[in-house]
Amino acid sequence: MIKEKLVLKRKVKIFLSKTLISIIILLIGLILIKKNSNIKKVIKENIYEKSIHYMNMKKNYEKYFGNLLSINKTDKTIPVSTEKIAYKKETKYKDGVELTVSKNTLVKALESGVVIYIGKKDDYNQVIIIEQVNGIDTLYGNINVGDIKLYDYIEKDEIIGDTNEKLYLVFQKDGKYLDYKEYI
Repeated sequence: MIKEKLVLKRKVKIFLSKTLISIIILLIGLILIKKNSNIKKVIKENIYEKSIHYMNMKKNYEKYFGNLLSINKTDKTIPVSTEKIAYKKETKYKDGVELTVSKNTLVKALESGVVIYIGKKDDYNQVIIIEQVNGIDTLYGNINVGDIKLYDYIEKDEIIGDTNEKLYLVFQKDGKYLDYKEYI
């Protein structure tokens, strides 16, 4: 019992230390931005005008600060399915592919990553975009999104929604569209 309290107390101290360090870094950054217009210009160019790669941010954060909250390995999501997307026909569509699938086909994440967009985009109907750990942004179009929310971390093979008869996939890295045949 005493050992458990000491471990908990230590975890709380570590959590508070990491939080305070993060706040201090944020405040120093804000002071520098306020004082120096060149830093303000660099921030504007790199944050507002370029795409933010959340997976790189996550890797760097974990490298320097570790996991903010420790998660038990037993709490991991277990995939329901590990098979590839079953489709009847593939057709090139715009910058990606249109897959003809069965009604109510469950769609799983092709790779782990962070959800960076949920909504409507072009004529793909409902869309979810996942920035994968390998740096590729994958657009899943014509999908009924399940319980996924923006900035959720999705594991490979985790169910992200379902689709009826048509599923659109687009793969993009560093602003360039990739050949879908390598990924499905």
